[in-house]
Amino acid sequence: MKKLFISFSLGLLISGLSFAQQPFNKKEVLEDMQLANKYFMEKWQDVGKTIITNKERPSNIWTRGVYYEGLMALYEIYPDEAYYKYAYDWAEFHDWGFRNGNANRNADDYCAAQTYIDLYNLEPDSKKLRNTKACINMLMNTPQLDDWSWIDAIQMGMPVFAKLGVLENDTRYFEKMYEMYMYTRDKHGDNGLYNPKDGLWWRDADFDPPYTEPNGEDCYWSRGNGWVIGALAKVLSIIPEDAPHRDQYIKDLKAMAEALVPIQRNDGFWNVSLHDPSHFGGKETSGTALFIYGMAYGVNNGILSKDKYLPVIEKGWNGIIHEALNDNGFLGYLQSTGKEPKDGMPLSYTKVPDFEDYGLGCFLLAGAEIYRMK
Repeated sequence: MKKLFISFSLGLLISGLSFAQQPFNKKEVLEDMQLANKYFMEKWQDVGKTIITNKERPSNIWTRGVYYEGLMALYEIYPDEAYYKYAYDWAEFHDWGFRNGNANRNADDYCAAQTYIDLYNLEPDSKKLRNTKACINMLMNTPQLDDWSWIDAIQMGMPVFAKLGVLENDTRYFEKMYEMYMYTRDKHGDNGLYNPKDGLWWRDADFDPPYTEPNGEDCYWSRGNGWVIGALAKVLSIIPEDAPHRDQYIKDLKAMAEALVPIQRNDGFWNVSLHDPSHFGGKETSGTALFIYGMAYGVNNGILSKDKYLPVIEKGWNGIIHEALNDNGFLGYLQSTGKEPKDGMPLSYTKVPDFEDYGLGCFLLAGAEIYRMK
């Protein structure tokens, strides 16, 4: 009887330790992702329907491209045929092409290529990459490095180069990607858009010094910095372990994660204005989701300390789930499109942004990475 009791107690102890090591209920994480995605797919059943806000835009613009990045991440952990069909039909509707054609240096427009390449990898067919290769090879074969003059473009563009480099087994894509990234990092504006002192990025040259927020601090926009850490995580997840310049991306991801920890809000979110919470500093979902995504990737791949960053990730994810995710799947506290903290403010639990797609994409990227946690 005594042996049985000891065995039973040991079992409880092991079970308790196992539970303690699993801060996320994977079933619930997946259900929350599916709920948010279901809301969107039901609202936008026609994949080709134009998006009308202040003007009419096609449905292959960057906002929708980011959504499909997230949908493909969801499909990777839960391959529902409906998700694949929704992405495939969208790509087919747009002839696997871009808003302004192939002679196009705007990363916002060729963001859609991330999903086109994913779909090609699932079922190769040359037509799927004809436009993508034409556009990116044009960038490869012209000398300009300054196309990504705003930090959002790092996320829209870098993963396309990374995916093609792997697909073609050609490191020239990795080299061009690196050169364009480093130009944005170190040369745009007066001295680059990255501030190594703070480990954060100015959105574009309009916001580097002497521009400041009302409290005298530098203007670090939450979602803009989210695009960068999200891009670094995604590129690192794509390129081989021995790819050139991998160490640079790891170094920058670690510096950003380090800078973000002390400025996380008590409710788990990050403020829209990262260094001036009194100036449009309220909680915001898309930036928060991208920070969680970057950190979760870092933890999952041994780049970031699990002990230090897991509580930050857990706090951020729970904040979104409990304070932003509505019962019907709508995501609140999502800042509308723009380029600085004041745009689209104020936010609320029920306020609908001008575009609902990119915020959901960020949320799905974060959820998929959390779901992968051991």
